[in-house]
Amino acid sequence: MSSDRAGAILAALKERGETLAVAESLTGGLLAAAFVEVPGASRVFRGGIVAYATELKAKLLGVPPPLLSSHGPVDPSVAAALAAGARERCGADWAAATTGVAGPDPQDGQPVGRVYVAVVGPPPGPGEPDRVEVREFTLSGGRAAVRGGAVEAAVGLLAETLAVS
Repeated sequence: MSSDRAGAILAALKERGETLAVAESLTGGLLAAAFVEVPGASRVFRGGIVAYATELKAKLLGVPPPLLSSHGPVDPSVAAALAAGARERCGADWAAATTGVAGPDPQDGQPVGRVYVAVVGPPPGPGEPDRVEVREFTLSGGRAAVRGGAVEAAVGLLAETLAVS
């Protein structure tokens, strides 16, 4: 992951007076690491929650258990709920989340390489709902490639949502 892109996101958020948090499943802390390796990240980055086990997605991040029961942990709605939970629990303006299957085996009917990333942030205007962006990706390669690709996808979606080049 290019630390330049993470740095640009952090700089844009600092300029806006806004903060960032992350929720991670398959990336296991790599997304947070992409941001905290940028000097001065602490001015913007509030923290992250790694909820690898399914029940921790509910317990730590507030993902509704019925959603997890009916859709499983690898789902676009779960990705959005993870991001919303990180935003609320870390007291951040923005949050990004990752969930998916890194392999080596499929999980809950989802193939290796299926990844969902989400970004949740403040409403674009008064009286509007919170901003929620979710994307599905099909990534190839081994575990490291899928996990790295998920980080790139989350950073890319965050940059796009924030209109940061």
